[in-house]
Amino acid sequence: MSTMTETPGGTTFQGRPMTLRGTPVRAGDRAPGFTVVTPGMEPMGLSWAPGTVRVLCSVPSVDTPVCDRQTRFLGEELARLPGVELLTVSVDLPFAQRRWCGASGLEGIVASDHRELSFGLAYGVAVKELRLLSRALFVVDAQDTVRYAQYVPASDGPADHEAVLEAVRGCL
Repeated sequence: MSTMTETPGGTTFQGRPMTLRGTPVRAGDRAPGFTVVTPGMEPMGLSWAPGTVRVLCSVPSVDTPVCDRQTRFLGEELARLPGVELLTVSVDLPFAQRRWCGASGLEGIVASDHRELSFGLAYGVAVKELRLLSRALFVVDAQDTVRYAQYVPASDGPADHEAVLEAVRGCL
């Protein structure tokens, strides 16, 4: 198991280099556990959807245009695939996430890491300077093995969604 690290310049935000804190994961690693909070204030972790392929997304905030588009797109695309679940994690408060879910019509796909940055540190996506999460996507198979990891260089930029969907299809 790797140790906690800091990666200066691991991402950028609004063109400025930022430090990522936590333990980066790679394809082939056992998916790290984490504890986040649902919009209903319930704790949840990696085992929320056992026996499924899980797409774990970290975003700075679901209340921003790029994060909103990504979460909606993946929510709609992955809903078409049986045995696949999406979880988008941000440090938005659960109340803000509940409001987003109501406005988007997408329920059960977001959770908050505001308490302890448990997800952010476990997956190496905690932005030290902002106490936000950087944009990253992970595909975890039904046996809890990371099959794909994408750390997006610019946290406020788009991810490669097609690569994620291809990785998901490879797990089915």
